[in-house]
Amino acid sequence: MRLEALSREVKINKKNKNDKYHLILEAAVKVFARQGFYQSTVAQIAREAGVADGTIYLYFKNKDDILVHFFQYKTKQVFERFRAEVNHAENSLDKLRNLIKRHLAEFQRDRDMAILYQVGTHQIDRLAEDQIREMSKMYQDLISEIVEAGQQEGSIRKDLYVGLVKRFILGGVDEVINTWLHSEREYDLVSMADPLVELFVRGIGTLGITNDE
Repeated sequence: MRLEALSREVKINKKNKNDKYHLILEAAVKVFARQGFYQSTVAQIAREAGVADGTIYLYFKNKDDILVHFFQYKTKQVFERFRAEVNHAENSLDKLRNLIKRHLAEFQRDRDMAILYQVGTHQIDRLAEDQIREMSKMYQDLISEIVEAGQQEGSIRKDLYVGLVKRFILGGVDEVINTWLHSEREYDLVSMADPLVELFVRGIGTLGITNDE
């Protein structure tokens, strides 16, 4: 009985530790996004999380360490959702559509996270360089997988450089998110997914397109 009680206590303590860890991470995202990373303090994060300043240091070395852990945690969490959406589709174009819709939906659902991701990849990459590089590689590998499958299916041109296609798609999605974040009006970010995929697949020219009207 004592062993069972001890086991339950260990599980409870572990759960509480995990809860505090994630609570601090989520609080840090809000503070970093709204105050700016360099202007934020550990005290502000602790206040947002509802914990004592010293509690932060039980889980993280400093503010920089919180940022690194955020990218590690969110990268894995969000990428698993990306992969699940891609796996639900039966052909490459639907896989691409699902990926972009999920990408936009995740960022729309958590605006603070979106801000930190966008700022992080452009301004504070030195602090979480390895995590951001890993995140970018996983995403690009997933796009490569979709494009190469489309080339085999015949739905994507085989004469395209996959590396160029990856940059084209990433650049398009990145710009759509940035525009949404800085827009003075509110609109549905996910509604941009279908137009984006249409642009990726058809391009902007009319060459080879027959007008039946």
